[in-house]
Amino acid sequence: MAHVDLAKTVRESLVICLLCIYCYLSNIVGKRVYPDIVADKIDQPDFVDLIQRFLYEQCRSDSDSEAASSSTLSELPEFHGKISVCASAIATFFAPSDISGIGGMRCERIRAVNIWRNGPGRYDTVFVSTNPIGEGMVGFDIARVKLFFSLKHEGIKYPCALVHWYSRIGDSPDNNTGMWVVRPDVRDDETRFASVIHLDTIFRAAHLLPVYGNEFVPSYLNFSQSLDAFHSYYVNKYVDHHAFEIAF
Repeated sequence: MAHVDLAKTVRESLVICLLCIYCYLSNIVGKRVYPDIVADKIDQPDFVDLIQRFLYEQCRSDSDSEAASSSTLSELPEFHGKISVCASAIATFFAPSDISGIGGMRCERIRAVNIWRNGPGRYDTVFVSTNPIGEGMVGFDIARVKLFFSLKHEGIKYPCALVHWYSRIGDSPDNNTGMWVVRPDVRDDETRFASVIHLDTIFRAAHLLPVYGNEFVPSYLNFSQSLDAFHSYYVNKYVDHHAFEIAF
């Protein structure tokens, strides 16, 4: 099909993920702070551990990267420095079928803030490239960004994101809607499965729609709770042309 070839061309020949961090001065955002302080504020007690596992993966070859999840803390690189916390990132990608700029390039801002327009927080979902040789959704996983930050380790600066993962349900899209269905990755203790990832692995923003089921939605449910209140979600490939080309 034509859209398969176009999606592959988009991913391989153009900017997969050019992300620039923009900082905003409020609370810890825009400041250099120790990660254990951030961990308390974002309710992520294993944040430092996740940073260490990220550095373990970055400092080793791809063949060794999977070992990070099973490594003990004593095997992971130590990190005692500060991190720079930011509120959003800009994803730049090739999307000539949508409203775009010169050369068909399109920009969108991805946010992770605890206060959005004087209201509840906003934590956007994204496509994360996890399988470079896979086509369509086989090449992506869906995650929700909880924090944008950067750190320096052994002279190298790493732009990062703390994310909560979603898993695909089934091996193909939903028959009725044509959209893939995902659900939050949750541990046995009901906490979300989280990771620190490099910003270069984020492809673009993702739009999720709740799978409502047969029950009525409570009238008191706020829009800011929609990504926390449901058991599963559709990956909306109809939100724009570019999403349709990659989320097949």
